[in-house]
Amino acid sequence: MSPTEPQAQGWPPILAGETTLICAPTGSGKTLAAFLAYIDRLIRKGLKRRTAGSHRSPLHFTAEGIEQRHSKNLEVPLREIIELAGQRGLLMPPIRVAVRTGDTPMSERRAMLARPPHILVTTPESLYLLLTAEKSRAILKDVETVIVDEIHAVADDKRGAHLALSLERLEALVVQSHPSRPPVRIDSRRPKNPSS
Repeated sequence: MSPTEPQAQGWPPILAGETTLICAPTGSGKTLAAFLAYIDRLIRKGLKRRTAGSHRSPLHFTAEGIEQRHSKNLEVPLREIIELAGQRGLLMPPIRVAVRTGDTPMSERRAMLARPPHILVTTPESLYLLLTAEKSRAILKDVETVIVDEIHAVADDKRGAHLALSLERLEALVVQSHPSRPPVRIDSRRPKNPSS
């Protein structure tokens, strides 16, 4: 299968570590482009040698259907990557993924803090809470990539302003630990005019 146009055009700046906006219609693979680039980076950096204390988690925000989108854009591709690696005789290190929303059970929240995920899927509201609590701030200080999915869905309201503030807080937190490496932002949005 060949990459879609948003993937082919999005991968070079993403892989170069540049802040990137992918504007394309729904179903064009723009969010998948961001995840695949990050997963590739994780594996190339030697994921199996990482400890929980030095993880680099991208944060992925969804405005709607977080579980459904998480499954489509992350769980399915990860499963297929593991299967393909196995067919080629390669041992694929496990990539830990966690979802943190207002509905996440306390046991899962504690597990996330004890063994931080490589990829954290969350909402703007939950990001605010994670940035506020001391223990969760500790797992966010090494964030390397922030994927903001469907940014247009929140950009024009108070929720978007709240998210913008949280993203600035997150960057300030990361820069305290890594002054020369602020987190890279990858945003996706649909065009205003679907035909464009």
